Amino acid sequence: MSKKFKAMRGTHDLLPEESLLWRRIETAFVDICRRYGYGEVRVPIFEATELFERGTGFATDVVQKEMYTFPDKKGRSLSLRPEGTPSVIRAYLEHGLSRKSKVSKFHYMGPMFRYDKPGAGRYRQFHQVGIEVIGTPSPQADVEVITLLWEYLRGINLKDVGMRVNTLGCKNCRERYSALVKEFLEGKLGDLCEDCHDRFNRNPLRVLDCKVASCKEAIGDAPAIDAVLDEECIAHFDEVQQYLKVAGVDFYVDKKLVRGLDYYTRTVFEVFHSATGVDSSLGGGGRYDELVQELGGPSTPAVGFSAGLERIVLALKAEAAHADEAASMDVYVASIADESYQYAFALAGELRKSLRVWLEFESRRPQKQLASASKMGAAYTAVIGEDEVKKNTVVFKHMESGEQAEVGRDEALSWLKNRLGGE
Repeated sequence: MSKKFKAMRGTHDLLPEESLLWRRIETAFVDICRRYGYGEVRVPIFEATELFERGTGFATDVVQKEMYTFPDKKGRSLSLRPEGTPSVIRAYLEHGLSRKSKVSKFHYMGPMFRYDKPGAGRYRQFHQVGIEVIGTPSPQADVEVITLLWEYLRGINLKDVGMRVNTLGCKNCRERYSALVKEFLEGKLGDLCEDCHDRFNRNPLRVLDCKVASCKEAIGDAPAIDAVLDEECIAHFDEVQQYLKVAGVDFYVDKKLVRGLDYYTRTVFEVFHSATGVDSSLGGGGRYDELVQELGGPSTPAVGFSAGLERIVLALKAEAAHADEAASMDVYVASIADESYQYAFALAGELRKSLRVWLEFESRRPQKQLASASKMGAAYTAVIGEDEVKKNTVVFKHMESGEQAEVGRDEALSWLKNRLGGE
C-alpha cells in the first residue's frame, strides 16, 4: 500500500474557493499601497541567519526559539525569513536605494516561517503583507503607516476592529524603561510563566506582551513609560495622536503595548479584531530608527507594519464580511453533439477575451452539462448543437430564470457582456 502524504503540521493548502478570497484581499492591499505611493519589493525567502539575529533581535523569542535555521552545502548558516523588515532593509542598503530618493516607501507580501505552536490563525508557514517608510523621522510618517493599515482593513469590509498605540521613546528612554520594568518584575517572578522568566533576563519589556493570564495579572500595575520619556519623545507621540484624530482613525493609548521585536523605538501600534478581544492581533508595527544602522547602514529613521493574512481571513469570516467567493463562471459552454465541439471550442476562445468561461471537455448529455453549469454558479450556459453550427448561432440559457435566447455568433460576446453588465 502506497504512503499517503499530508501537509506538514503548521502548514495548510489554499484550495480554489479559498484562494479567491485571498486574491481579493491581496489585490486590495496592493491597490491601496499604490494609491499611497509605495513601490513593491520582493525579497528572498531565506537569508543569512545573522541578518535576523541582528535585525529581529537576538534576545527575541522569534530568534531564540522559532526560526527555521539550517546550514547550506558550504556550511553557512541560513534561516527562512520569520518576518519581512530585516530583508527589506538589507535590500535597501545593498542596492543603494537611499541615493534615488530621500524617503523610500515599499510594500511587500509573501510567506514567513516560525516554528510556533499551531492554532487558530497561527501557522508555521504564514503569510504577511507589510510596508516600510525609510528616511524620515516625521510623526506624520507614523500616522500615514497606521492610517494605511486602518483604511486597508476597513476597505475589505472589516468593521469590528480596534487600534491601540503607544510610544517606547527613543533608545535612551527605552533603556531606562527596561530597567524600570525589570526592577518592578523582581518582586513578581513567582507569578510569571516559564517563558517570562527567560524574558526577564533577556528583554524585560517582552513580559508586558505576554498573553498568559497569570502574567497579565502580575503586570497589571507595572510602571508606565511616561515616567522616563524625554520632552522630544513626548512631543513626537503627542503629534502622532493629533494627526491620527485628523485622519479619522479610531484608536486608544495602551501604555502596556510594547510589541514583540527588539528594534522598535517611539511609536508602536497594533490593530486587533474586537470580536475576540485585543489578543486577536491582525497586524501592527512601529518606528525603528536604529535598525538601518544596526544592519550596516548610516543612521536612518524608519517606520512600518506587517499584517497576517490568515488572521485577516479569520476575521472576515467571523464577521461574514467576505463576499460569496464561489468559483463562479460567466458562461458555461456546452456542446451537445460531437460534430459541434470544434465550433464550441472556437467560441469559448472568443468569449475568454473578456469573460470567465468554462468549456466542457467531454461529450455528455445536455441535462448533465446544465447541472454542472448550475453547480459552479455559471450565469449563462451556451448550448451548441448541429443546428447552431449550421446557422452560425449560439443559444444562451440564463441559469436562474431559465429564459433562452438565440444569438448570432458574431454578436455573442457583446450580447453576453451587455447582459452580465446589467446584472
